[in-house]
Amino acid sequence: MRWGRSLKPFRRPLLWSALWILTVALIVAGSLLPPGDLPAQAMGNDKVMHFLGYFLLMAGAVQLYARRPSWVAMAVLLALLGVGLEWLQAAMHMGRTADRADALANTLGVLAGFTTGFTPLRDLLLRIDGGR
Repeated sequence: MRWGRSLKPFRRPLLWSALWILTVALIVAGSLLPPGDLPAQAMGNDKVMHFLGYFLLMAGAVQLYARRPSWVAMAVLLALLGVGLEWLQAAMHMGRTADRADALANTLGVLAGFTTGFTPLRDLLLRIDGGR
């Protein structure tokens, strides 16, 4: 049985999909926590953390999805997520503010993660998994 037509042919597609979704959830939670609840190190170089977080999300999507249209869809959704979370930070009034530079760093991270699809690394997870 093939689980998810857009996914690469993994032996354990549910595991890899669940780990990716968990990563998305952690980034959402980290983006919406009040600043006092975040570790001091996480506040160090904020823009680098935003870039790396969204780079990892998009690079993970490239690892999961076989087709470029799926990559494009995920890139758009992740960029919108990054912008939307910045808006929510301000709207929730919990000590966080929206920052256009953070939204830009998120989007640049998505674009950088997208480019991994054009390198030999795009099937690294498939090789690790031993997929078909």
